[in-house]
Amino acid sequence: RGVPELLSANYTFVNERLAKHYGIPNVYGSRFRRVEFDGRGGLLRQGSILTVTSYATRTSPVIRGKWVLENILGVPPPPPPPAVPPLKENEGSTKNLSVRERLALHRANMPCAGCHRLMDPVGFSLENYDAVGRWRTIEEQKPIDSAGGLPDGTTFQGVDGLQKALMARPELFVSTFTEKMLTYALGRGVEYYDAPAVRKIVADARTKDYRFSSVVLGIVNSTPFQMRRTQ
Repeated sequence: RGVPELLSANYTFVNERLAKHYGIPNVYGSRFRRVEFDGRGGLLRQGSILTVTSYATRTSPVIRGKWVLENILGVPPPPPPPAVPPLKENEGSTKNLSVRERLALHRANMPCAGCHRLMDPVGFSLENYDAVGRWRTIEEQKPIDSAGGLPDGTTFQGVDGLQKALMARPELFVSTFTEKMLTYALGRGVEYYDAPAVRKIVADARTKDYRFSSVVLGIVNSTPFQMRRTQ
C-alpha cells in the first residue's frame, strides 16, 4: 500500500465494541474485521488519536492542530512563550462560549497569536469529533463550525476538507513519515545533514506510488543507515 493511504483510506478495522463507539451498524462479535464506512477511515478520524489530542472533558483544537503539523506536515510550531495564561474554561464571562470563541479570546493575547494562528485552524476542522472521537454536530447547544485552514493559506471545511488539502501534496506527509522511520532505523534524531538522504528516499518512492516497502528499502539503502556509527 501507499503511505498516503494512511490518510485517505475509506476503511477501518473494528469489532462490535469499537463499531458502536464509531456509530458503525451491523458489526457483531469480538473479532476485528475490515469495514468500509464513510467518515471513519485514515489517521485523522481514528479514535485513539482524537482522544490523546483532547483534554479529559473537552476537545482541544490546539493540541489536535499541533499534532497534525508535527506528525503529518513535519512543521512543528515553536514552543509557547513563558507565563502564558491557560485557556479559560466555560465559566464566568466565557459561559456558553464555544471552544472556537474562547480560543479567539485567547489569540487576542499577542504572545499567543503567532503560534495559535497556525495550530487552531487545523484543529477546528476536527471539531465534529468529541473528546473521545465520537461524531457530533452540536457543542454547547450550538452547531459546530468546522471551517479550518493550513499555514499556507488553504481553507476548507471539516475533516474531509483537511484530508483533501493534505492529499493535494502527499510528498509532505511521506517526507515526515520517512523522517520518523529513519529516526527509528538509526536510533537517533534526524539532523540537517540527513536531509539529502530523506529527499532521495521520497523522490525514489514517488516513482513507486509512495509504497511503504519503497520507503523501507530506501532507508535501508541510504547513506545514513549504511554508514551509521557504532557506539
